[in-house]
Amino acid sequence: MDTEAQPTTERDRSSHPSVPADVSQETPEAEGPEGRSRFALAGRITEWLPGGRISLTLLICLLFLLVLNAFVAQPFQIPSGSMENGLRIGDRVLVNKLAYRFGAEPRRGDVVVFDGTGYFGNFDYIKRVVGVGGDHVVCCDKEGRIKVNGRSVDESTFLYPGDGASTVDFDVVVPEGTLFVLGDHRSHSRDSRDHLGSPGGGMIPVGRVIGRADWILWPYAHLTRLPRPSAYARVPGAEGAHG
Repeated sequence: MDTEAQPTTERDRSSHPSVPADVSQETPEAEGPEGRSRFALAGRITEWLPGGRISLTLLICLLFLLVLNAFVAQPFQIPSGSMENGLRIGDRVLVNKLAYRFGAEPRRGDVVVFDGTGYFGNFDYIKRVVGVGGDHVVCCDKEGRIKVNGRSVDESTFLYPGDGASTVDFDVVVPEGTLFVLGDHRSHSRDSRDHLGSPGGGMIPVGRVIGRADWILWPYAHLTRLPRPSAYARVPGAEGAHG
């Protein structure tokens, strides 16, 4: 029973008709001030906050955005030309932080944002996944294309015009739980190729991935979804792969 409700007091019986003993009479439970109001807490907060309900609404929106930014999605500004032409300097992409939170793993072709601290540098980076754990990645075949698990990959749909797959030869097996990543503007990108002799061998742990870049949000003229290219669709699994 509501602690603020007042107990009923006995009134003058002469003012009310008598009620037969075998007939029950229900007395509605008294309500104290704000005792049962679902908005009581909100009302008290608005009284305390300068600006009242407007300030409360703005505060709720801010908290929602903070939670969204921390756990669901986050905008990321492109800092360099390493992912041109698809992503240009100053573009803002929406990073999906839930993409790999429920058992899913980064896949070849995904554009990911990751924390490069201790591997590439003390910054966040955005690159394309070329090899996942167990993959054998080689550059280059006779036509200048990267080979993944023995399959040549045609990257011409997203490479920067005039760039080849790489001017640096490499032959690596990607350790489990890590990624081999490259920029689309290969002649203007510092990526896994440049850190093969560094700690981690140029590979990025999956745990350092912040999320997958799914959309270009800004500027509006560049608004578009970032699909996974079909170039890697025929790459076989790592098991039994031969270079």
